[in-house]
Amino acid sequence: MEDKMKEILELFEAKRYKAIREALYGVDVPHMVDMIGELKDQDRVLFFRLIPKDSAAAVFTELSGETQRIIVSAISDPEIHAIMNELYFDDKIDVLEELPANMVSKILKNTTKAERQLINQFLNYPEDSAGSIMTIEYVSLSRDMSVAEALEHIKEIGLTRETIYTCYVISPTKVLEGIVSLRDLVTQEPDVLVEDIMEEDIVFVSTWDDQEEVAHIFRDYGFMAMPVVDGEHRLTGIVTIDDIIDVIEEESTEDFQKMAAMTPSDEPYLETSIWTLAKNRITWLIILMLTAMITGFIITGFNDVLQASVILVSFIPMLMDTGGNAGNQASTMIIRGIALGEVDYKDIAKVLAKEFGVGIIVAFIMAFVNFFRILFMTPASLAVNVTVTFTLFITVVFAKLVGCALPLFAHRVKLDPAIMASPMITTIVDALALTLYFVTAKILLGL
Repeated sequence: MEDKMKEILELFEAKRYKAIREALYGVDVPHMVDMIGELKDQDRVLFFRLIPKDSAAAVFTELSGETQRIIVSAISDPEIHAIMNELYFDDKIDVLEELPANMVSKILKNTTKAERQLINQFLNYPEDSAGSIMTIEYVSLSRDMSVAEALEHIKEIGLTRETIYTCYVISPTKVLEGIVSLRDLVTQEPDVLVEDIMEEDIVFVSTWDDQEEVAHIFRDYGFMAMPVVDGEHRLTGIVTIDDIIDVIEEESTEDFQKMAAMTPSDEPYLETSIWTLAKNRITWLIILMLTAMITGFIITGFNDVLQASVILVSFIPMLMDTGGNAGNQASTMIIRGIALGEVDYKDIAKVLAKEFGVGIIVAFIMAFVNFFRILFMTPASLAVNVTVTFTLFITVVFAKLVGCALPLFAHRVKLDPAIMASPMITTIVDALALTLYFVTAKILLGL
């Protein structure tokens, strides 16, 4: 496939468009998306128009928001209408959420009044809610249907539904009453009623539930789809596994960016402008630069200690780096545990006890190694060696406790635990390590 992609891109460079149309048949959607990503902005629209019609909508869905904007702004209204008609409803909502208002208007004018009203209703759900990612393209049945009638109904509408493997039994007022799987239907006798085989103990979510919580439920139960209900228990849509995979990817990316002290962005790296990347990073860099002044003040405050024993300076980077690394290990584990629902604030005592134990073991081994390293590899006196080793031991233990406690506190006060990751923990641990280092040096060295 890589050879074929290279061949198609070479045909595009040579402007052999007819040959490209023929070559694109048989190429799957992900590879067509990759090829569009290889092209310059002005070439993407032309290449998109060469994609077979039966694949165009699927390719459009997988493109980045910036590329979608480029294409929508360039193609005609009939072409937009054809693409949007091929999209599943939840994919249509995702596209509209990424586009600016003028392009949304351009798309909506090609839809029916009823569809416009439905789209506007979906666009009003909170961005990270179950309602914003659900689809209305599900199979609904009534409890008084026979199995034969239910299967005939699925045959009639199945091709226009996102999934048919789980069917939803609703009342005339759309109240969710039960679910029945396609497997149950095809293995029953034709005259059996749906109400006799449907499952009434249903796991569902509300339209206003956070999408991350929905992802946790999918993981816990192994669902392929889940019903979404309103305040009156009426079925408003379903969330499917493909949308949850996107949610998990988005949440993981956001957490990584926050842990690296950056403002989250959902745009692909190569399609994000230099100014946007700089803007996303500069705020936290300035904050961390200013908080780093704390360590500067501490060093200045103990300037007399450093002048009396200059060799102490050479161990400062090691102490600060070790403390930061120890804290980051603990915070990474706890942030992951919070994200997976494995730990919560109520577990803080257990977590602190566990990390304290880990810290004691790790700190003892590191202090032991460090003591002999300084003894045989540096000219430092025994008093300096003990000062550095003792500070290292306490710093590692403290860093482990801070690294696990801060994310849990953040989660408790409804903040994202990821913001308590590497930079914040490093600043706190550095301040404590330096203070402890110089105080210990004053006592043991008699400075």
